[in-house]
Amino acid sequence: LFIMLSSGGITSAETAAESPVRIIESGPTAAVIAGEYYGRMFGIEDIFCFDMGGTTAKSCLIQKGHAGVVSTFEVGRVHRFKKGSGLPIQVPVVDLMEIGAGGGSIARISKMGLLQVGPDSAGAEPGPVCYGLGGQEPTVTDADLVLGYLDANYFLGGQMKLDKDGAQRAIENKIARPLNVSLTEAAWGIHDLINETMGSAAKTHIAEKGGNPRVVTIIAYGGAGPVHAYGLAKKLGAPRILVPPVAGVGSALGFFTAPRAFDLVRSHKVSLEEADFDEVEELFQGMEREGAAVLQKAGSTEEIQYERSLDMRFIGQGFETNITVDSRNFAEFSKEEIRRMFDEVYKSLYGRTYPESEVEFVSFRVRAKLPERDFRLPKLEAKASSLKDAVKGQRLAYSPIARDFIPFTVYDRYSLFSKARFDGPAIIEERESTAIVGEDASVSMDEYGFLWISFEEA
Repeated sequence: LFIMLSSGGITSAETAAESPVRIIESGPTAAVIAGEYYGRMFGIEDIFCFDMGGTTAKSCLIQKGHAGVVSTFEVGRVHRFKKGSGLPIQVPVVDLMEIGAGGGSIARISKMGLLQVGPDSAGAEPGPVCYGLGGQEPTVTDADLVLGYLDANYFLGGQMKLDKDGAQRAIENKIARPLNVSLTEAAWGIHDLINETMGSAAKTHIAEKGGNPRVVTIIAYGGAGPVHAYGLAKKLGAPRILVPPVAGVGSALGFFTAPRAFDLVRSHKVSLEEADFDEVEELFQGMEREGAAVLQKAGSTEEIQYERSLDMRFIGQGFETNITVDSRNFAEFSKEEIRRMFDEVYKSLYGRTYPESEVEFVSFRVRAKLPERDFRLPKLEAKASSLKDAVKGQRLAYSPIARDFIPFTVYDRYSLFSKARFDGPAIIEERESTAIVGEDASVSMDEYGFLWISFEEA
C-alpha cells in the first residue's frame, strides 16, 4: 500500500503515518503528477494543469516537464483564499494555486450592486439549486445548466436528474431581476465571471514563474474543468486544451504515475561568499542517507537516485529561487559557478539579474527516488466506426461568439475512436464530466482516447 505525498511522490503507509502532515493537499498534487506524465508521453514541456471541482479550482504550471515544489504552505486559514490568514506548514509541497472557483461557487449581488461569484460554495449538500437537495442560492453549475452546457438528464451518466427550472428561477430572481438583465445575460455573466477570475489568477501565477500563457497546453481535470477549459483558454490565449480520459477523476491516475520518492529540506541561511561548501556537502549527504532509509524501510532493494537543489535569493529579498544542481560532491563547485547558475535561472524568470548584489543560500533540498515504474496507458481498441455513430443529437447552448443560443452537436465520448476529428460547436459528454468546444475550435481524439482541442487562430 502506497500513500500520495504533497511533494509529488508516493511512500509507504508506515512512513505516511509517521508524518501525516506530508499528505495534506496530496489529492490535487496527484493531478499535477499525471500532467507531468502526459507531458513526457506527448513531448509537451509547458503545461497548465487545471483541476476544477465543486468548491475550488486548483492549478499548477509545469515548465520543461517539471512542476515547482515549495517548502511551505498554509492550513486552517481564517479566510480560506487569503494568504497569511492560516498556519504555515514547513514541508515540501507542489506549488499549487488555489482559488474559490468551482461548480458550487455561489453567485450574488455584491454591496456595490455588482455580480459576484464565489469564493464561498454551496458544497455538495445542499449544493446547487439544480441538485434539488434544498439549495437556494444560484451557482456556477446552475448557470452552466441554463446555458445548455449540461444535460439535465445525463448528469453523473444519468444517475442524477437536474432541476433546470429551479436553476432558472434562482438565477432569474436573485441575479437577473436585481441587475435588470435577461436570464441568459445573467447566466452567461456567472459563467464568464468565474472564467475571468480563474484567468486573472492563472496569468499572475504563470507570470510569477516566468512562463507565457500563449504557449501552454491546458490539461483539464475535475467535474467542472472540461466545462470551463474552453473559456479559460480564451482568456489566457492558450492554443490548445488536452482532456484526458475519465477527466472527472483525473487525480486518481496521478497515483499510478507518481514516483516512489521522498523529499527532504534543510534550512541553512548563509551568504554565498561565507558558505563552506564542504559543510553543504555534509548536509546533502545527511539528507540522502535519511531519504535512503525511508525508501528502504518500505522494503525496496532497487538503486536509489538522488536529485539536489538549492533555494537562493539576493540578500534582503523575501522570496527564493530554486536552482537545480547535479549530484557530484558540492565542494567541487566553485562559488563563481554557483553564482552563474543563479543568475541564469533568475534572468530566465524575471528578465534581468543584479550582478553587483550579493546572494545567499536559504535551504538545501534532496529528493531520493526509486526508478520509475513501468506504467503505460492502453490504446483504444481498433474498430471501424463512423462519426455519426458517436453523435447523440444536438442541443441549443449559448455561444459567446454568436451572443445567442445556437445548435451544438453532442457527442458520446465513449463512442469516439482514434483519429476521430470534428469542428465545434460541440459538446462531448462522459459520465464524470462534459467538455465544451466553441465554433472557433476543432477536436480530435488520439489513439489513447485523449481529446485535443485546438483553436483556429493557433
